[in-house]
Amino acid sequence: MTIDEIIDFVASLDGVLTLRPGPGDGSPEIAWGDSFFYYSPSGVVPTTTQPFATIVTKNYPGDEKSGLDRPEAYRVNIAAGRELFIRWTGHSPRETDAGVDFAVTDAVLAHPVYGTAGWLAVVNPGPRTGETVYELLRVAYDRARSRHERRADS
Repeated sequence: MTIDEIIDFVASLDGVLTLRPGPGDGSPEIAWGDSFFYYSPSGVVPTTTQPFATIVTKNYPGDEKSGLDRPEAYRVNIAAGRELFIRWTGHSPRETDAGVDFAVTDAVLAHPVYGTAGWLAVVNPGPRTGETVYELLRVAYDRARSRHERRADS
């Protein structure tokens, strides 16, 4: 499973805004090469919500546990919500993941920083997690779309 395959899948969903920061677009350099997915049928970056998924290709300050400084390493981050978080990790998002190797590849884990918010993460999805990643991305997309629609109805 490649980064481009994941981006193509998410971008094919109706109303998705995909941001791919790079030189010259005004984004911070640390974000260059990463991808951020929002539900935004207007095509405008929402100011009141976070992306429903991201792909990061490097360590960020305070977020080094996944070891993304290795060649070819990347991590898919998914706002899966509490129910799926518990199903995949076996515990509440409020519990810690002491002893977990967040650098393991092709495994669904709590996000090393945003797990407490119900985010899941997969470093280098492969044969074991590929279909699961697509399913989790679809759920995160559906959740983001539902939130958007509820706000629009308010």
